[in-house]
Order: sequence, then C-alpha cells, then structure tokens
Amino acid sequence: MTPQEKLRKCYESFKEKISFVPEIALILGSGLGALADEIDVKAVLDYKEIEGFPMSTVPGHKGRFVFGYIEDVPVVIMQGRVHYYEGYEMSDVVLPTRLMKLMGAKVLFLTNASGGCNTSFKAGDFMLITDQIMNFVPSPLIGANIDELGPRFPDMHEIYDKDLRDIVVKTAGELGIDIKQGVYIQLTGPNFETPAEVRMCRNLGADAIGMSTGCEAVAANHMGMKIVGISCVSNLACGMTDNPLSHAEVIEAADKAAPLFKKLIRSSIVNIHRSL
Repeated sequence: MTPQEKLRKCYESFKEKISFVPEIALILGSGLGALADEIDVKAVLDYKEIEGFPMSTVPGHKGRFVFGYIEDVPVVIMQGRVHYYEGYEMSDVVLPTRLMKLMGAKVLFLTNASGGCNTSFKAGDFMLITDQIMNFVPSPLIGANIDELGPRFPDMHEIYDKDLRDIVVKTAGELGIDIKQGVYIQLTGPNFETPAEVRMCRNLGADAIGMSTGCEAVAANHMGMKIVGISCVSNLACGMTDNPLSHAEVIEAADKAAPLFKKLIRSSIVNIHRSL
C-alpha cells in the first residue's frame, strides 16, 4: 500500500467515527500528555481504532487522539506520537500529522522533551523553536510526491511561522514565563547521544537535541500548515554534566515543568486562534 493509499484509508476510518473539525493540531511530547485530559473533551479516538494507523510504543505515550475545546478553540491533540526509532517508515511517522491536516487543522503546534546542548540552558527551560536541522533522518518527502498534499520541492525558509512565534513570546511575557529561543536538531535515537555527537550538534548550530518533531514540521510545511514548536529542555545533553542520561529523567523533568508548560500552551493556542 502506498503512503497516499494508507493516508486515505486512515482518513476514511476517522470520518466513520468522528465528525469534529479542529482548527489547531497539537502533538504532545514525552511527559506532557496530561494537557489532553484537561480540555473540554468532545471525543476520543484510540489509534488502534483507525485502520492501518501506526501505534506508539513509548512509555508515557497513551496513543490516542483527543478532540475538544481549549476555551473556544477547537483542537485535536495527539496524546503520544510515533517515532522513527520505533522502526516505522518515515511516511508512517508523519501520517498522523498529515491526517490532522485532512481533519481540518490549519495550525500544527509541536511540543517535545529535548536535551539542551546550548551551554546557557538548564533543565526545565522552555525553548521556542526558531529553525531546525533534520539531515540525520530521512525526509518524509522522499519518494513519489503526493501532489494533493503539496509541491515536489517545498520552500523551507520559515518552517516555524514568525507571526506565531511572536505570539508565543508575547504570551510567555504576559504570563511571566521565561522562554529561550533556538534551533532544534532531530537525530534518530533511541540511544542518547555521545559527548562527541553533542559537540557536533552544538558546532552545527543546534541548541536542543531530540528524536522527533523535525520530520513532522517538514510534512506539515509541505501541506501549507502554519507551524509553531516549543521544546521542554528536560536535561542537559551527554557530556555537559557528570550524570548519565535516562528516559526516566526525561519524564521526571517534563512532569516537573508540566504545569507551567501547559499554562503557556493553552494561552498561546487561544492567542493564536484570535490571530487567524
């Protein structure tokens, strides 16, 4: 089955079960899934209920779409994403992003937990993503272009929308939340990086390292969605401290930062909605 056929089948499966039309799509990263339980929920759809949909296998990722409202904003929330390191084809990794666009979403709000490689960062910082490096994983656009989604050679000069970034910065200021800005680099995972790889990322201009997000942003940009992304720096990357890294540490740091992070995301979504 081609990626186009699989996407169409998933969309038809969705339409049989859900009639909700979202305006903003939100992908929640590791440790951040609780936000989906705090909105005005109108419907829930487990990934396993969608024929052919890739399943998340990462601890802490529930694996379902949640539809509802943040104040008066209709949203769809991915409570658990699919990663390239889980063994899926890249077209499967970005299938959920493409599906949310077909659902009606105009904006993609990306979140993740990352390792900070900027020496001025500390665990618990929030970083607004200004740009990204994704050369270390395959582009989701490799293969036959799906013309109904977007052009063969899409421009990438402003993947993360400047107007939306300005809204998040203003929102953070109004809430008294400190927010950094920087470049996100996606590596394959699932292993954490070596100290030498962290130095390489820093030399390339990256400020935070993760195992998701970049490919989703490329796929969404290809479809003409507006994109904004915030990374929760859950730890300093390998070699920047004397401590070994673990997924448990990532979840613990994300849980600790979650109340402020959720507050920032909710208010940013409301303000983005007002600007559309």
